[in-house]
Amino acid sequence: NWDDELPNPVIPDFEKKTGIKVKTTPFSQNEEQINKLQATDGEGFDLCAPTRDRAPQFQELGVLAPYDTSKLNLDNLLPAMLQASTSVWTWDGKLYHVPHCWGSEAISWRTDLAPDLTYDKLSYGTLWAPEFKGKMQGRPHSLLLGIGLWWDKTGKLPSNRMMDAYKDEASMKKIYDQILPFAIENKAQVKQFWDSADNTKSGFMENGCVIGQTWDGPPLSLKKQGKPITYMAPQEGAVAWLDGWSLTKGAKNIPQAYEFLNYIHTPEASAAVADGSGYNPVVKGADKFLSEVAKKNFAEAFPGNALDNLWNRPPEPSWFAELRTQYAEKFKAA
Repeated sequence: NWDDELPNPVIPDFEKKTGIKVKTTPFSQNEEQINKLQATDGEGFDLCAPTRDRAPQFQELGVLAPYDTSKLNLDNLLPAMLQASTSVWTWDGKLYHVPHCWGSEAISWRTDLAPDLTYDKLSYGTLWAPEFKGKMQGRPHSLLLGIGLWWDKTGKLPSNRMMDAYKDEASMKKIYDQILPFAIENKAQVKQFWDSADNTKSGFMENGCVIGQTWDGPPLSLKKQGKPITYMAPQEGAVAWLDGWSLTKGAKNIPQAYEFLNYIHTPEASAAVADGSGYNPVVKGADKFLSEVAKKNFAEAFPGNALDNLWNRPPEPSWFAELRTQYAEKFKAA
């Protein structure tokens, strides 16, 4: 499971209700999860937690088992969230993924150190402003995507909101070969590359980062604790993602796995996941159980037309994932 997506008291409540003991193996990047599953051919895990856009990679890996949908309470899910899974995780007539929570990647910053940022002017380009030199954090591949979205919006590098990069290898290289030199030339902007929820938080609170391109969960959980941090979608659109659950072909505790999923797909549990992580629920009626703080943080993260302007990560072919990693590594190593 993602290391911040089963916050307390989600698992203790499930164990108390059912008597089923949950053993978790946390990870912080999809690649980490894929490597673990590949190494054992899915053995040793009943459930794993792929992100929606990784469907083509997981189909090729062959480490998953299809769901018996008659054992799932799929009617509990928000139709758009269920459709997000079924549309790309159905093959050979079987479903291999159900939603867990959704979130986004956009701009977060220290409100005490960068107080003048407003939605109407906020951009992925803001990260590269001179005043944030040596004070910015992000993931290498995410920062490259952000530059592409920024340059598409300004007309500097039209790319159909970066969707052209997913057409084929030649199209991707044509776009990224222009983005990478800018990122390398301006690498002094970056204080740290984050790779988990925890070091995103420590970047802001301990390591001198003032602004970053980050997931929503870490800054919003800090904001909920009263820290001087906020998170907001930029004009180019927040990058939206959906994490879910898949059954491995090595699964041994199958009835217990279904019981866990049906617990996660209750309004109360989906709200507890969202409240504790800073991400968003996928179950009908979960909003009634969200704290007022979580509702307020969500509204402030997506002002104006921000929800209409989301950039949904498309399914990634294996060639794209490999090339993207190469570009990210070149940026990181420069």
